[in-house]
Amino acid sequence: MPPNDAAPPMTAVPFWQAFLFWLKLGFISFGGPAGQIAVMHQELVEQKRWISEKRFLHALNYCMLLPGPEAQQLATYIGWLMHRTVGGLVAGILFVLPSLFILIALSWVYVKFGDVPIIAGLFYGIKPAVTAIVFHATYRIGRRSLKNNFLWLIAAASFIAIFVFNIPFPLIVLSAAVLGYVVSKKQPHLFAHNTAHQNNQKNYGAALIDDNTPPPAHAQFRWLHLLKILLIAALLWCVPMLLLTLNLGWQHTYTQMAWFFTKAALLTFGGAYAVLPYVYQGAVSHYAWLSPTQMIDGLALGESTPGPLIMVVAFVGFLGAFNHGLLGSDQLFLAGAIGAVIVTWFTFLFSFVFILAGAPFIESTHNELKFTAPLTAITAAVVGVILNLALFFSYHVLWPNGFEHTFNYEAALITLAAMIALFKFQLNVLYVIAASALCGLILYLWI
Repeated sequence: MPPNDAAPPMTAVPFWQAFLFWLKLGFISFGGPAGQIAVMHQELVEQKRWISEKRFLHALNYCMLLPGPEAQQLATYIGWLMHRTVGGLVAGILFVLPSLFILIALSWVYVKFGDVPIIAGLFYGIKPAVTAIVFHATYRIGRRSLKNNFLWLIAAASFIAIFVFNIPFPLIVLSAAVLGYVVSKKQPHLFAHNTAHQNNQKNYGAALIDDNTPPPAHAQFRWLHLLKILLIAALLWCVPMLLLTLNLGWQHTYTQMAWFFTKAALLTFGGAYAVLPYVYQGAVSHYAWLSPTQMIDGLALGESTPGPLIMVVAFVGFLGAFNHGLLGSDQLFLAGAIGAVIVTWFTFLFSFVFILAGAPFIESTHNELKFTAPLTAITAAVVGVILNLALFFSYHVLWPNGFEHTFNYEAALITLAAMIALFKFQLNVLYVIAASALCGLILYLWI
């Protein structure tokens, strides 16, 4: 959008105007992090001009260094920059809240009507599409992050570690971080930054927060402010965790969900696809909160609803509480809803902490190699881990009853068609899921 020279000078965005925008964004943020960031760029940089291209990308770079969903953190960051802490909270919460309610409703529909032929047929087609989507995510992340042979080697080693030796995901992440830090001391060129973003900046005209606009007073780093945020965050984590532990016990499913997704929230370097293998290892293999097939179905729902993809954890929490009947057989929906809320709380709490407490500090350390090299190595390791996830999905979709049983040719054809649509024609994920669901319904009812 060309700059509008006749527009009046920007002064300040009224809080309620920003509130309505963040609310709208929560309902239209489809397409995963890439699509969500593109929507924010179009609205905030090109059309509304609330923030300049350079400042937008600067904030995005910070968020991509952090664990957690970068699109949600970017919204939190910009909201915080414009309207202090309350603005960041509003932007971040509204980015998540609509998808939480939608996923709770869809999870209930799934468990109540999943065996109805129409619903079963739709999921019959969606599962192969999800397999293709995860393969495509592996390709996209790998193309962006594997810039040299050393990073390729890390990706290959992480794949072997999890696929062959079933090494826990946190140990793979920690090993990659240590390796990146050590190697960067001798070979810093292996971790050089890609500056394509900066080289492609455009001028959309004057913005409220422009290139040379000084940071507002609340964005200045202050030790007292940092300690206050950390204290409040500690209380917001400790109080519900203590209540769960004291009232239900440490081994209760709700308490274990809170603890498990706390760890997951600190390991999501590289976006939602990076943490999904960890969620699978814990939720499916260790705790048996849900089955492998249900995990694939949950990812399908996460892909087709607004909000960050990591919101699939709400489905995991709902199914885990529902399957275990935590409140008895007559309170299954309430049990599932509470499970979804618990995992969402403990997953996203740290995303707010990283922005509200750490943004001023991160700004001063963004380009220091000792911070960026471990994260670069972690991102490379994530590629291998996501490839393992793609193979896991392939196995359960193409051989739903195990290798010794019949190969599912119909699912293979849908997977192949979805991969062609994504890799060759670069179609939107929602279109691929919709078309695959329709094909699955036709095949399911026909065969």
